[in-house]
Formats: sequence, C-alpha cells, structure tokens
Amino acid sequence: MNQTMTVPDPALAPPGRETVVQVTDLRRRYGGSDGFEAVRGVSFSVGRGELFALLGTNGAGKTSTLELVEGLAPPSGGTIRVFGRDPYRERAAVRPRTGVMLQEGGFPADLTVAETARMWAGTLPRANPVDRALELVDLRHRARTQVKQLSGGERRRLDLAMAILGQPEVLFLDEPTTGLDPESRHNTWQLVRALLVDGITVLLTTHYLAEAAELADRLAIMHRGRIVTAGTVADVVAAHPARISFELPAGTSPADLPTLPGAQPPPSGAAPSSGSRLTLYTDALQPALTALLGWANPRGVELGGLDARAASLEEAFLAVAHSDDGSMTEGTP
Repeated sequence: MNQTMTVPDPALAPPGRETVVQVTDLRRRYGGSDGFEAVRGVSFSVGRGELFALLGTNGAGKTSTLELVEGLAPPSGGTIRVFGRDPYRERAAVRPRTGVMLQEGGFPADLTVAETARMWAGTLPRANPVDRALELVDLRHRARTQVKQLSGGERRRLDLAMAILGQPEVLFLDEPTTGLDPESRHNTWQLVRALLVDGITVLLTTHYLAEAAELADRLAIMHRGRIVTAGTVADVVAAHPARISFELPAGTSPADLPTLPGAQPPPSGAAPSSGSRLTLYTDALQPALTALLGWANPRGVELGGLDARAASLEEAFLAVAHSDDGSMTEGTP
C-alpha cells in the first residue's frame, strides 16, 4: 500500500500549538492599483507561546507586514486573523489583547517617564503596576526624568515597557533592541524569554541576526516582499553548505586535493578564496573533513589556520540578500 507523506509547511505554526496569528496570501500596495507592492503574497502562522521572527533586507516588507498584522492598516489583498478575528475591522476586540512596540514610540517629550506610563495605563482595560513595568526594563530610577532627556536606548526601553504594560497575549516587537547597548540588549532578551515562559506569543522583526538565532522558535526571511525561506534556525541553516578553509602549503595546488564528500560550489555572495587561503564547501562536513585530514596527514602536509564550521544564519541571510530575484531552491515555504 502506497502512502503519501505530507511535509509540514515551515511557515505554519507547529502541530499541537494553538494558532493565534494566521496570515494568508497577504499583500500591501502603496499608491493605488499601479503603485508599489511592498508585500506580495506572504503567508505564515504563529502558535501560542511561540516567538516568530521576520527577517529581511532593507525594504523587504517586514515592517509593512507587521503593521498589517497589528491592525494599523487594511491589507490590499489576502487575510489576517489574530485570535480568529480581523485585526483591522475588529480592532476593538483584538487591540486590548495585544501589545505593540513600534520602531518609534512618539510619546510626548515633556512628560516624565512615570507620567507617560500612567497616561498609557489609563488607555488600557487591564494594566500592570507602572513601577513594575518600569522595573522590568530598568527604568524605574528614571521615573521622574522627562522623555526628551532620555537616551535613544532608554526611549526604546520605555517603548517596550508600554508595550507590555497591558498584559498582552500577543506582543508585536518592531526592531526592539535598536540603539541598545549590549547589556541592555541581553536584558531585553531575558525579559522576552520570561514573557514566552508565561505563554505570551511574540512576533518580532529585527536586523540583529544573533537576536533571532537566540530567541526565535521559528523565523522567516523576506526579500522583495516575499518569504523566501522559513522554519527553525536549524532548518534554515541546514539548506546551506558548511565550509572548510585553510592555508594551502607552498608547492601544493588545489588540483592535488582529494575530492571531498558532499562538495558544493560556493554559495551566492560568498567571498572568493584569496592568496594561498582556500575555502571549500560541503553538505557533509564531518566526512569531508575526515577525507581532507586523511589526505594531509600521511603526506606531512600542514593545513595552516584550518577552520571548519557549519553554515550560519548570517550565511543563509546573505544568500537570500544576494539572490537576484529573491528566490531559492531550498527551504522555501
């Protein structure tokens, strides 16, 4: 009896998780029917208690997508459901259950931090204590400081405090750690992890690949308005070859090397080998490295500066960024 195996769509929420955000064939066009289409048929879903990260090149459509899911504008096409509701048309039902951190908060400059928080709390149906929210982002000691006197990083932390003030079930974070110093960035990561443990769902956009690798249960990389690849970090990275680099000894040419198992051509955007330093690519790192050392050791060949490593999220991202049309043959949902 023949059986057909269904491969899960990596852009969809994992089985067993309640889907709280569902985006289907989403489109956003600026300037009317003949204008620029910034989002072109994007589909993904996010499960409860999951962090889903949207990555992409500048102008890829990340923020445009996020604004639609937040309910700030109607889509030009496709559907969005948050808690099973349209976040734009049913905003009154959806908004109280979400928290939003925009790229810029725009709070009144002359108010103090505490006044800003109390003002914002007054708009929410249920709010955490103001002091507690400020403490979570390390701003309690700045409570009497005017917003205009805050540093850029402190303003971002205030934006985050206001986003979590209303005890959201879904939290939208648009570039949350831009402008933060490394310590504040790691503190923010710890806070986000704690929110996830509490069952809060997070949809994140970021330019920091380390941030996505550190926090995301799943991610999608966008390019020119489309999702090019999606899945866990391991899934996305696995679609790209590992690399082995070393100094080729004098008197030895690349033609002398053995054929490595799983040998692959250099990926798009990879820096070419320069001088005597050679970089080889493979989708079978351990067998390839074993074969290379098995060739070098009996011959007394020293491979100076030998470095072998699996592909990284940065390499997967750059492969998308350097693709001419934003398409890839592997990992596409």
